[in-house]
Amino acid sequence: MLLRTKLFGTTYEFGSVKELLAKANEEKSGDQQAGIAAESNAERVAARLVLAEVPLSVLRENPVVPYDEDEVTRAIDDAVNETVYEEIKGWKVGDFREWILSNDTTSAMIRRVSNALTGEMVAGVTKLMSNLDLILAGRKIRVETHCSNTMGRPGTLGSRNQPNHPTDSVEGIRATVLEGLSYGSGDSVIGINPADDSVGSVSRLLEMTKKIIDDWEIPTQNCVLAHVTTQVEAMKRGAPVGLLFQSLAGSQKAMDSFGISVGLMDDAYEQAKKYAWPTGPNYMYFETGQGAELSADGHNGADQLCLEARCYGLAKRYYPYQVNTVVGFIGPEYLYDSRQIARAGLEDHFMGKLTGIQMGCDVCYTNHAVADQNDNENLSVLLASAGCSFIMGVPMGDDAMLSYQTTSYHDAPSLRQALGLHPLPEFEEWMTEIGLWKNGQLTDKAGDASFFLKR
Repeated sequence: MLLRTKLFGTTYEFGSVKELLAKANEEKSGDQQAGIAAESNAERVAARLVLAEVPLSVLRENPVVPYDEDEVTRAIDDAVNETVYEEIKGWKVGDFREWILSNDTTSAMIRRVSNALTGEMVAGVTKLMSNLDLILAGRKIRVETHCSNTMGRPGTLGSRNQPNHPTDSVEGIRATVLEGLSYGSGDSVIGINPADDSVGSVSRLLEMTKKIIDDWEIPTQNCVLAHVTTQVEAMKRGAPVGLLFQSLAGSQKAMDSFGISVGLMDDAYEQAKKYAWPTGPNYMYFETGQGAELSADGHNGADQLCLEARCYGLAKRYYPYQVNTVVGFIGPEYLYDSRQIARAGLEDHFMGKLTGIQMGCDVCYTNHAVADQNDNENLSVLLASAGCSFIMGVPMGDDAMLSYQTTSYHDAPSLRQALGLHPLPEFEEWMTEIGLWKNGQLTDKAGDASFFLKR
């Protein structure tokens, strides 16, 4: 297929679908670092004009990493529903965008088409959308999951209680968990990033958080975000795992650098179904982020948006309870400033939902990025408006172990109040019963962790 157009007297020609997709992307410092970005705004617009006329079948037939070279490509392509694909393969990318945004197109219709999409098809249509398009389309698509409670209902916003500690102090983490719960953070998950990845340390944290959940009969789940092999071993030894976690990548080469493979994740998923303590049926938790493959030298010359979309295609294989993009964590080398971070957050949320998975966001930045807490709050409002399923809750928005800036325990309640949103339904009922929530907002008991010590 000839990938060429003429714009204002200049002819632009793209040598491959991979090059076309890269140059149609919004400006990202990671793509510039990789030497694959558009050289001008005019070239970017020209790439989008060409991309809009490309049939979806061309994107499937030209993955950014070839089928015979990459197990992520194979896992996604082999899962395509061929009956639905035959119905849509002739759609042009521009027409696909119009169809998604049409008032006549419902969430159920989009979810059906999701079963015929590859990462390149998802990324392609995303590149043609404005930020408001991404908000509108993301809000339209609904994905509901269940572990110990229910994620994804309209009008809800969950919060991951993230009580990290630089030495994994059980007592320190317990106190932080209780503070977060007092603000209504933890309905998504009580999820700890451990400093110590050993089976013993991970097991201790799982046991402590499970005891809190049991003692207070909290409708939520726990997770310690160690490497998946550590969690599986802890689980097999009897540690109470609520959600099984792993970071994913969009190429086999990058997956190798994470110490995982499709086969290993297949086995981990089976172990979760066997040993995880919640009722399910969704037991997996994944994190991703644009630029991870480039940082691992596993990008294969592809742009970071395409590779991110492929992460979601792989995640779908395991019917996850939740997925979130840690959008600004990887640093300004990949997303330079708040504008690029905000765009990536909206892209990722939409792409996850279009793929058919539950999608949240760690709205964050590193201390050397051109961003501040107001930028985090701005993006949080945009994502909550777009129907984002959950955000992070960290004391003061400053993670003491990972040393990055994210959303605080206060932010989810503020968004709920500002936008008329609620905690996850079972968790809201629990908060109401114990006196932390009334008439759609926190009571005056909120924010005092000693509340949980007075029973």
